Amino acid sequence: MKCPFCGYEESKVVDSRPTDEGERIRRRRECLQCGKRFTTYEMIESLPIIVIKKDGSRETFDREKLLNGLLRACEKRPVSFDALEHTVDEIETVLQNSLDREVSSEHIGELVMEKLKGLDEVTYVRFASVYRQFKDIETFMQELTKLLKKD
Repeated sequence: MKCPFCGYEESKVVDSRPTDEGERIRRRRECLQCGKRFTTYEMIESLPIIVIKKDGSRETFDREKLLNGLLRACEKRPVSFDALEHTVDEIETVLQNSLDREVSSEHIGELVMEKLKGLDEVTYVRFASVYRQFKDIETFMQELTKLLKKD
């Protein structure tokens, strides 16, 4: 594994432990040249998931893109980064476990909103307003009313 600090290609594993209910292995490594430590993750290689966008174009599922969208929705909210990573892991697991290799962006958006509802309601409303592209205050209020009725 190449050191991210000096580029040296040899390191030793200092610590290994499972994460994400055994879905990944976290390894702490130490560079044999500069001595700095860094973390790597090992996971089972899976088949790529293709996302079908609203315009019909296709792209490979990108967990970082999903995580960044959630980070934007959670700005200035008391939601931990770990909680967001766990949410992305859960969504990715649902997608990987489905038999479909192609999934619509709408389906992913619905999965995200389902998870956010239980995580933080303000974040849910922020994400929904962008995802559902509320055209006016009336559609925004309808979504808020639905949210309030479920409580």
